[in-house]
Amino acid sequence: MPTYEYECDACHVHFEMEQSMREAPITVCPTCSGRVRRVFGLNSVIFKGSGFYCTDHKKGESVDSCPKDNGNNCASCPAV
Repeated sequence: MPTYEYECDACHVHFEMEQSMREAPITVCPTCSGRVRRVFGLNSVIFKGSGFYCTDHKKGESVDSCPKDNGNNCASCPAV
């Protein structure tokens, strides 16, 4: 279930709510009953490990076309 972040216009409190995508956004602050708005946060993705470049990058190339260094890492992958 997605987690949405909200901010109250009156008391400036930030809070998160788990809601279905079909549910209407929250409109009332649970702290002061003021008006709230949905805040769009930043998401980040960090890829770690040795397999990402060989298996999940550059569509059209197979795993076989990615040279192996020591059996675990691609030769073109940075050392982890």
